[in-house]
Amino acid sequence: MAQKSFRKSQLVAFNNVAAGHDGVLSDRSGAVFVKPCSQAEIDFYQSTAAHPHFAPYIPKFIGTLMLNSNPQAAAALMRCHAVPISEAPNAIAHAPIGGKAWTPSNGAKITTDLAIAMENVVASFNKPNILDVKLGARLWDDDAPPAKRAKLDKVSEETTSKPLGYRIAGMRTWQGFAANDDTGNGLPADGYTIKDGYRLYDKFYGRQFSADTVCHGFEDFFLLERGAVARGPLRKVINRFLEDLEGLKIVLEREESRMYSSSLLFVYEGDKDALKEAFVAEKEDDKTPLNSSDGVETHEESDGDEEEGKPAVQALKLIDFAHAEWTPGQGKDENLLHGLVNVIQMLEGLVG
Repeated sequence: MAQKSFRKSQLVAFNNVAAGHDGVLSDRSGAVFVKPCSQAEIDFYQSTAAHPHFAPYIPKFIGTLMLNSNPQAAAALMRCHAVPISEAPNAIAHAPIGGKAWTPSNGAKITTDLAIAMENVVASFNKPNILDVKLGARLWDDDAPPAKRAKLDKVSEETTSKPLGYRIAGMRTWQGFAANDDTGNGLPADGYTIKDGYRLYDKFYGRQFSADTVCHGFEDFFLLERGAVARGPLRKVINRFLEDLEGLKIVLEREESRMYSSSLLFVYEGDKDALKEAFVAEKEDDKTPLNSSDGVETHEESDGDEEEGKPAVQALKLIDFAHAEWTPGQGKDENLLHGLVNVIQMLEGLVG
């Protein structure tokens, strides 16, 4: 299994994000996603080794590194493929904790040199359409100061977070390069801006919806007319998301945890031709003959969940675990599940 080392100078800005803080990076190949984070989030990722049924629903953990000018620290070895947590090389250091009062970040880069390296979920897509849905009516953990609790409660009350347990936190959809002219060379229009052929929807787009109108956000993500039911390839994509969501729901109902301000990350292929090719590739895989060994027929084992370079149809992951922990004896996470169930109901409505 190949290994790579990275220095900060070898990392580049990562632009395929729909929401979250600034400062996200990737390696030059695009296979590795590097996110500034807290020690708590790293601890949670490492703890998922003890929860094997949950692990497939989050990005694969690769390792950690320091984003500072120290070449020895920044060149921490990281594997290019998922490895057992005990084998993942580390260069972990706690971020300094100050005594300053809490102030909202408003999406600014986190002040830390500590970063986590994960699989880049969108790497297998040509033109990924990306949706970030933040889960939970309560968005703060037990350690949150009163000012933060009050701010996040206000956001929850004024958006779909309170009644539905989720809200759209950000989105980007591929429209084609001709769409760059739609808004006067990138000026805001109808809640989005245009850049490099994508419609970009920020966090304020999702905050405008009520429980009755949030369906419009999902229609925009799946490029559906108002009130339309998905047909053809998009219907297949949505049904796959539903299968993944139902699987995640079953796992979370069996776990005892609390995950505040975590998000569902939806990704599907936005290039129509590439999406068709991805479906065709899957059919070809289904036709692959079985290998016989001692009279027992088995499929060839692959080195990972997907062959390298294989086009992807869609992906669903639960992300953002800065305020997540396992809570034995406290039961399932009703706050998270409330939003998850309502997202499932929303997608079910899109397929009729």
